[in-house]
Amino acid sequence: MPQKITDTSLIAFHKQIGFNVKKAREEKGITQLELSQRLGYTSVSVVSKAEKCIENKHFSLEQLYRIANELKIDLCSLIKS
Repeated sequence: MPQKITDTSLIAFHKQIGFNVKKAREEKGITQLELSQRLGYTSVSVVSKAEKCIENKHFSLEQLYRIANELKIDLCSLIKS
């Protein structure tokens, strides 16, 4: 039977994705600023807040697709729990 999705479980899911992005980014030796610029942002705030899942910010599917492309990794590795 599928697990009930709650606000708490969604927050945990977004936090895990943020952690996965941060880990992959750091493994590639890329700073938040570098990744932000590659994604077309002028500051690190989008990446920083989404990696930490603060202020209810998280990565969209499009952002994750673009991040995976920039880091040359499989998109699925960013969304695994």
